[in-house]
Amino acid sequence: MASTKASKDALRKEIAKRIELLTDEEKRKQSDKVIQKLFGLQAFLNSDRISVYLSTENEINTENIVRRIFELNKKCYVPRYDRQIMEMVKLNDMKDWETLPLTKWKIKQPLLSEVRENALDAGGLDLIILPGVAFTADGKRLGHGKGYYDKFQSNLLKKQKFHPTTIGIALKEQIVDDIPTNEYDVKLDMVLYPD
Repeated sequence: MASTKASKDALRKEIAKRIELLTDEEKRKQSDKVIQKLFGLQAFLNSDRISVYLSTENEINTENIVRRIFELNKKCYVPRYDRQIMEMVKLNDMKDWETLPLTKWKIKQPLLSEVRENALDAGGLDLIILPGVAFTADGKRLGHGKGYYDKFQSNLLKKQKFHPTTIGIALKEQIVDDIPTNEYDVKLDMVLYPD
């Protein structure tokens, strides 16, 4: 366990160094390529209830994904974190997105005090678009180490009868040959990245 944790921590540092070398323009180009791949997938087109993370400057930019979800009259759910718990709560429209406050980590997030529809209590999700620090092409994912998405997916599967499609989206610098995993790590259905 300790060696797995140490390996994961070392990989997080390596990926951070790779991303630091990217210009904003390169990140934008890669984001555009990945988003176009996503928009062409049947898993995206056929889903009605979609959760998507709200990106930081060192991730695939998800603003246009949120925008497209609303253009297609789908329901959009975004993460809201409180200590060790993450829930997916409904985002109402782009104006709602624009006015979300930033957390101390500079991530847009609905306020904890706001009453919002929770995906777990309102029919579940068809598609989950996940962030990560690193990914393998076959679906292994390395997060930031808190286990938010692994725990959320476990709880979701207890509440809904079907398995939602899970898609990681990544910059090409986040793709690695292998990621050390343990029994709590949940493999994704697919990972999209620029080729």
